[in-house]
Amino acid sequence: MQLIDYLRKRLEKRKILLMTHAVVGYPSLEDNWAMLEAMRDADVDLVELQMPFSEPTADGPLFVKANQEALRNGIKLKDYFKLMKRASDSFEFPVLMMGYCNTAFTMGFQIFCESLSMNGGKGVIIPDLPFEECGQLFDHSIKFGLDQIMLCTPTNKKERLRKICSQGRGFIYCVARKGVTGKSTVLEQSTVDFLLQCRQFSDLPLALGFGLSKPEELNMLKGKAEIAIVGTALLKTWENDGESAYKRHLNSLADARD
Repeated sequence: MQLIDYLRKRLEKRKILLMTHAVVGYPSLEDNWAMLEAMRDADVDLVELQMPFSEPTADGPLFVKANQEALRNGIKLKDYFKLMKRASDSFEFPVLMMGYCNTAFTMGFQIFCESLSMNGGKGVIIPDLPFEECGQLFDHSIKFGLDQIMLCTPTNKKERLRKICSQGRGFIYCVARKGVTGKSTVLEQSTVDFLLQCRQFSDLPLALGFGLSKPEELNMLKGKAEIAIVGTALLKTWENDGESAYKRHLNSLADARD
């Protein structure tokens, strides 16, 4: 099933969907698996698996730390793809690759996309790849049945936003504000206006990320976007309060979808 068909089917039953996030190898591969099992139990709709990189420029301090510690712990590309394959074979939710352009460029776009496809990946999110330079990756992603998820930001001019959205596949990733992940986001009128502008240029589901953390934020987002993305807040809960608190936090977000 194509990602867009899966999302539309899920949206027949839910007012908003939930996408969560894990940095592969942090705190450990065993912890990653416990997180993924919790996501399955909460019936999360889709999951980003982040491929660790030494300079994750779109990420805030916690994810920077997570990326760097995963690499220090010896996580390799083979570990990433092994976990992606295990997750895609074990769980119903689609698994998307999130990472940085250097990794894809070093592997070669064709091998990169082929590896993702062979290991069950459904899409690719690369926040530091400019729209003007994504042509080769876009072509190879189509060849191997992957959706290249396009990112839109509030600083994009109208014409650029139109061009980005026109290339979208699967869904459009709307960045709630300028900056990095992890800072809190308030659903202000400017964010709503930004989502409305994205809606003008695409009929794909809109996903909002960068700073969401609470069930009430999902409730506020209903009718304005189709997917809420929560990453940093959940990892922070795992770090500060442990696995049980992580599950409670995750379940509270999942319960807010209906």
